[in-house]
This record gives sequence, structure tokens and C-alpha cells, in this order.
Amino acid sequence: MIKTTDMNPEIPKRIIELELPEREGSISAREADLKLLELAPEGFLDTTHFDTVRFPPPDWASEMFHKASVDGSLAYTPYRGHKNVLNKLSDSISKFMGTEIGVENLILAPGTQAGLFITLSSIVEQGERVALMSPDYLFNARILKFLGADIGYVPLKNSSTNPAPDFAALENEFKNGAKVFIFSNPNNPTGYVYSTDDIKTIAHLADKYDVTVLADSLYSRLMHNNQSYTHLAAMPGMKKRVITLLGPSKTESLSGYRLGIVVAPEHLMPRLENVLSLMALRAPAYAQHLLTYWLSEDKEWLSKRLPEFTQLRDMTVKSFRRLPWLKINAQEGTAYAWIDVSALGMKDSEIAEQLMEHAGVLVSPGYQFGIQGDGCFRVCYARDEKIWAEAMNRMIDVLSKLADQKNISASKILCGTI
Repeated sequence: MIKTTDMNPEIPKRIIELELPEREGSISAREADLKLLELAPEGFLDTTHFDTVRFPPPDWASEMFHKASVDGSLAYTPYRGHKNVLNKLSDSISKFMGTEIGVENLILAPGTQAGLFITLSSIVEQGERVALMSPDYLFNARILKFLGADIGYVPLKNSSTNPAPDFAALENEFKNGAKVFIFSNPNNPTGYVYSTDDIKTIAHLADKYDVTVLADSLYSRLMHNNQSYTHLAAMPGMKKRVITLLGPSKTESLSGYRLGIVVAPEHLMPRLENVLSLMALRAPAYAQHLLTYWLSEDKEWLSKRLPEFTQLRDMTVKSFRRLPWLKINAQEGTAYAWIDVSALGMKDSEIAEQLMEHAGVLVSPGYQFGIQGDGCFRVCYARDEKIWAEAMNRMIDVLSKLADQKNISASKILCGTI
């Protein structure tokens, strides 16, 4: 295993930086991740991603893939994607985002993760300052480290209760030279959805300081209770400086088809295409044709799935609130619960180890998502209701025992002593 303290010249610095040693101090983030798996009992429940058995892809996905696969002429496409697919997406994404998106603004990638990588590789210079929300998607920082960027973390204040972006800190990053800003909306891991006023503020600051913004909108269809959503690219003057990531891998459970969409200003397209050609050539050719149905023909299907996610969200929040010292919000978007257990006074990695070893549940510890994630962990509740209810009972039992060991009680909380 690579040690972050090793100065072995055979190990490139960019690989060592992927370990994010600053996140865990004595051990690297990757080593801490691997330790969790070493503790895994047989049959453990993995809550780091969606359960695609309970929430399978829609029926039309395999049908459209098969139809394309029997036509051998569709095996290869231009790097950016098949012309007919891009034409259809141009129309459906324009309606979805509320702004005109042309074929010249679209490129398909083998998954949204690949879209993230080719985008950052195309806009971030080595040594450049990049502003990144914290907490936010765990691979943002790792990719930026790999590219040699200097990261400036912008807090999502009070991220476990009533989160709000620290716009003073964001503007300070721009004043100090950050020319790229990255954020996910809905926020992964907290489920926070940026309000229209938030988006307007980001647009104003980006325009004022001439900043390029990457908006990861992967979960923008997974809204609870008809929560409103505003795309940054739809703000006046923003299309020229905003890159939006979209994809069907989560809400629609199409992760196995490896499809991601990058919506970007036309002048950036040659760069994106160049990096994609080096990395993977193109998105999976047969799978691309699913996107002619996605966003445009699947609204009835989506209207049936979203309430199931919301019911699981409510079930999750209600269950964890049995522990009065724990903090959890009803998320506005995503199928993730962000659980603040900082009252235990333990490292979130240690809590994750306890939950794995004694509850048989793998969670995503907060340190993975940035400094603001300390004392929290993330679970994905898109799973079988009965299995999830039993898993939560085991987790709550483990957390209760830890609280007893720390002498944490509801009375102390009510008295304000913790």
C-alpha cells in the first residue's frame, strides 16, 4: 500500500496526492477507506450507493440498448456523441434547464465521473487556485489534487441544520485569484438545494470576478415534495461561463450504462473533446441511444419513482431522530441522509468503523467530503424498505451504546451542556 509519508521517487506525487493525507492526519483517506472494508462482516449492507435491485433501471432502457446493439453500424460514434442523440438531447435539455442549449454545447462521456474529470482537466491549470464547496462530492478534491490545483474550501455553513453557502468566503476566494468554482446542486452529501437567491448570488460573483463555474447537477431530477430547482446556466449571461454536469445514473438507476452529459460553452468543446479522446474516445455507443428517451419521454415513470424516494427519506429521518443528540435534516434533494453525530466527540472514521463492525453497515464518513464533513456520515436510503429498517435499528443501537459510553443524554442536550 502506498504510504503518504514515503518519498519513493517511483511513485508520482500526483498519485500520492490522491490519498488526501490532510483529511485523516496519521493515515491517508484511502487507507481509512480500506480499513472499513477490512472490518466488513459477511453480508454487510453497502449504503454508499443506490440499491439498483430495489430501484432497477426503467424497462425502456434495456429495450433501447438492445435495439441499438443489433445495428452494427452504431458501434462507433464521433467523440462528442451520435448526431441523432445530440439533436434530441439539445431539445430535451433546453426544456429541462430553461435555457437554449445547442448541439454545439453538448458532449457525452462514459459516466458523469468521466465528465467531471475531462471538464476539470480542460479548465484547471497546475498550481491554479480553485474554489470548492465543503462538504461536497468526495472525488472533486481528489481530481483537483491529481491535476496539481491549489484548493480553497468554501464552507456550507451549519451543514447539518439549515445549511447556507458562506458567500463571504466564496467572494474572498475570488478576490484571492480563484478563477474556477465547483459546487454540486443538490449538494452531495447534505441534500441541500440551492435557492434561486443563492444561484443569483453565485451568478453575480462569477460575473463580477470573471470566474468559470462547474455545477454538478447530477441529482437535479431527484427533488422531494416538488422542491423548486434553478439552473445556474439559465441565469442571464451565465451560459458563457457555466459548465453543467447531468446524467441518468442515479435517479434512473442507469449507472451500469455509463452515461454522462457535459453542457458547456462552445469555446470549451475542443478542449473537452481532446481530453475525452485521450481518456476513453467516446461514451458507450449503444448506450447513448437511451438518452433520446431520457428527460423527454420518461416523466410518467419518474412521477412514480420520486414519491418512493421521499417515503424512504421520511422513514430515515424519523428513525434517526429517535436519538435526540443526533442532528438530521429532511433533505430537499438526493437520496442521501447526512447525519451529524459530532456530539459523540469521536472521529467520523471511527464511528464508521463501529457501524461496519457492529451493525454490518458501510457508511460514507464525513471526512471524505471535506473539512466541513467532520463528525458526520452519509447514507444512501434508496434501498429495500424492510432491509433498511432493520439496518437502521442496528445502527441506532450502536450509536446509542457509543452515546452511553460518552455519557451523552437527552437531558444534557436540553440543558445546553453539549
